[in-house]
Amino acid sequence: MINNIRIGGFTKQSLSDWEGKVAAVVFTKGCNFRCGYCHNPSLVLPELLDKAPDIPIGEVFDYLTSRKPWLDGVVVTGGEPTLHPNLPQFLSKIRELGYPIKLDTNGSNPQMLEQIVDRKLADYIAMDVKTLPTPGLYTKIIGLPMADTIVQNVINSITLLNNSPLEVEFRTTRIPKIHTDEMIALIKHYLGNKKHYTINEYRDGETVNSHQKNIPHEQL
Repeated sequence: MINNIRIGGFTKQSLSDWEGKVAAVVFTKGCNFRCGYCHNPSLVLPELLDKAPDIPIGEVFDYLTSRKPWLDGVVVTGGEPTLHPNLPQFLSKIRELGYPIKLDTNGSNPQMLEQIVDRKLADYIAMDVKTLPTPGLYTKIIGLPMADTIVQNVINSITLLNNSPLEVEFRTTRIPKIHTDEMIALIKHYLGNKKHYTINEYRDGETVNSHQKNIPHEQL
């Protein structure tokens, strides 16, 4: 059963989410991080998750079935998709339609990623590496108190993906005054220069930070 996967957005055709492919993009609801620069607060903040109805899974699969000749693949992003226990079943059903799959993740659930890698449920995994994986540095980015075990999960995911046969991309959003050129060089060195590494520049706009500044403190 995959009905408990919450879908908060569905882009039917995108040219920018998977380089070189025309892809449909599925946005899952919910995230365990609170990165202030995130441009999807409606998929992240609990007080916003229920303000818009979930998109029915059947609607997504009806479209994917009908558009197979015109789509090159499906991107599953969020929020954080690996929070959903039935994500492997969801990906498997997409795979049954014959689609290549790209998965976006923050790397906090290596056990789930290991399932996906072992079962070949994705062709491309893009993992956000917020900064060097230490509790102090990560806390500054994700906006929550950080447990050592969660940082270890991030490290385990990096190791898993570095040793996987899949196409892998690591990526960092460069935040002014936090990600210096020296920090970016350290992150790249930490990743071992083995996989594709992308730097995304910070963009102003509606973000988790901008929303939280407009709600009462007791709701944060």
